[in-house]
Amino acid sequence: MRLIKNFLIIACFALVVPVHAQRARGPMNRPEYYSDNIHFGFFLGINRTNFVITPVNNLIAAAGDSLKTILSSPSAGFNLGIVSELRIVEYATLRFTPDIAFGARKIEYHFEGVDTFTVKKTVESTFLDFPLNLKIRSKRLGNVAAYMIGGFKYTLDLASQKDARNTVPGQEVIKLNNQDFGYEAGAGIDFFFPYFKFGIELKIAMGMRNLLIRDQTIYAQALDRLNSKVFLISFTFEG
Repeated sequence: MRLIKNFLIIACFALVVPVHAQRARGPMNRPEYYSDNIHFGFFLGINRTNFVITPVNNLIAAAGDSLKTILSSPSAGFNLGIVSELRIVEYATLRFTPDIAFGARKIEYHFEGVDTFTVKKTVESTFLDFPLNLKIRSKRLGNVAAYMIGGFKYTLDLASQKDARNTVPGQEVIKLNNQDFGYEAGAGIDFFFPYFKFGIELKIAMGMRNLLIRDQTIYAQALDRLNSKVFLISFTFEG
């Protein structure tokens, strides 16, 4: 939630300042921008990856009565990608933004009984993302335009340990499928400068596939589903 609040503060500030400046004085930058059919660029992003956890219905039967709760805690990472945009109609474009992303997620298992302790399992990932989105923008207000975006993406995790054998007690890893697909939605603001367009975008992506690979470890037996959830703030630069 803090990530969303920070974005909204930045977005509101970034929108108000250029609009007031444009009203006071200043030419319209790149007035012909939307007359071009294709645009390219790149983006830098900060992500916050997490899991949506669904435990098994009978946690005691699967993992014993000492395992009380299972929680997921997110971690921050970063994205680097390219932007290609194809104009469909005047206020709508199709965007393909493949990227490489680095992130980590933690699953915490809380045990209570004679001894109370927590086991943390960290899942580090290197993603190749292939999102395809529809972007619907507003009419330009001077050198500023807002937009909404939504679509689907395919993800390949290059760091997946899906083939780990988990034969060493105490060093078990959470085995995940290395392929995922899901949907995403977001909003952003574009700012037009004399030689390029700069954008700030907030997007959430939800994975649709159950990533969990079940094995005989207590950590996998206690889980029914693991789905991915990612918040992403992107800073785009397009010509």
